[in-house]
Amino acid sequence: MAYELLHLSCKDEYKNFYEENYCKNPTMTFDNISVYFKKGSFHHAFFESSDKRGADDIFSQTRATRIGWIKKILQSPNATLYQGWNSKKRTYDPCGRVALEYEEFVVIVRLSLNKKDRLKANFITCYQANNSIAKIKTSPLWDKEECIKRLRCKKNGR
Repeated sequence: MAYELLHLSCKDEYKNFYEENYCKNPTMTFDNISVYFKKGSFHHAFFESSDKRGADDIFSQTRATRIGWIKKILQSPNATLYQGWNSKKRTYDPCGRVALEYEEFVVIVRLSLNKKDRLKANFITCYQANNSIAKIKTSPLWDKEECIKRLRCKKNGR
């Protein structure tokens, strides 16, 4: 199945699309997790660094044209789900989730528990993982029960 690219005229149109289609209402994943999108996440998700310093200073047309893929990948039961990487602790994190389904485009969310002790997620970023796809594919698979167990332990101070 091919995913369509979205061609808009400028970054402001992509930002408006993001805010209208993602920020107003959570996206429900195929496994019933509400994913929330903050307006401030647009910059992190759709800008990239022009050099090794890592400052996100260039609008990424590659990411932006795939903006519609975020929801499709989150809602696809065919996406492969991996644990996220915690760069500060230099370890995999079962409370981070990397979804991959099409053209090495990844969608990353961070999970937590809501007041009813159910999983919810915040969108972190998305990108074409050309340089890191091999590493991502060797990550442990994401497991819902392991994630819930870890979050409950954190909640209870263990």
